[in-house]
Amino acid sequence: MKERLELMTHRILLVEDDLSISNMVKGYLSNEGFGIVCAFNGEEAYQIFLREKFDLILLDLMLPKLNGMDFLKMIRESSNLPILILSAKDGEVDKALGLGFGADDYITKPFSMIELAARVNAAIRRAKQYSISEKLAEDRVITVNELTMDLENFIVSKNGIDIKVTSKEFAILKLLFTNPKRTFTKEQIYGLIWNEDYYGNENVINVHMKRLRDKIEDHSSEPKYIKTLWGFGYRLGEF
Repeated sequence: MKERLELMTHRILLVEDDLSISNMVKGYLSNEGFGIVCAFNGEEAYQIFLREKFDLILLDLMLPKLNGMDFLKMIRESSNLPILILSAKDGEVDKALGLGFGADDYITKPFSMIELAARVNAAIRRAKQYSISEKLAEDRVITVNELTMDLENFIVSKNGIDIKVTSKEFAILKLLFTNPKRTFTKEQIYGLIWNEDYYGNENVINVHMKRLRDKIEDHSSEPKYIKTLWGFGYRLGEF
C-alpha cells in the first residue's frame, strides 16, 4: 500500500495523437497508480508542460501541429525531465536520432503494457537516484580541469558557463568524475545508469557519449575528459 501511495505522486504527461493508444496507456498506468495527463498534439502538450509539473513525459514522435522531435528540443531547452519516446519507427537510426535529441529511453510500437510500466518505473527511479536530493556523495561540488559539477543543484559548467545536460548525461559524467581512476565497460555503464540488463545496446551508449562529448569537450574528436579505451570502455581523462 505504501508503494502504491508513493506512485500516486508520479505524474506523467502522455503525448499521443492516437486516441486508442492514449486511452489504453492511460488506463493501464492509472491502474498502476500514476497520474496521467493526456495531450494529442505537440502544441497542446507544450502548453500543458509550461503550466504543470510532471515526473516523466511519454512522447509519440509523429504528432500534428508540432512534431515530437521539435517538442523534445523545446523541452530540453529548459528541463531535464525524463522523456520516453513511443515510436512506430523501427530501426537503430531512428532510435539513435531520438536519443541524440535528448530522450532518455525509447520503446517501439507495438509494445506490451508490462514493458511500458517497467520502463516508466526505471526512468523515474533513475531520475530520482541522480536528483539533487541524493545524499550519498560526500562532495557536493567536483572540479576537473575546466569542468565543474554541482551535485546538489544538478549543474555542469565549464569555465563558469553552465552546460545543459540531460539526467542521463549528468549521471554518466558523475559516474566518471566520482571514479576518476576506474575504467567502465559499456555493459557496466548501462547497468549502473539504466539499471537494466545489457543486451549489446552499444548504440545507446555511443549516442549518449557522443552527445556528452559534443557539450563538454573543446574538440569532441579529440576528447580530454571522456577517454575511450578501445575494446574495453571509458574512463575520465587525466589532468
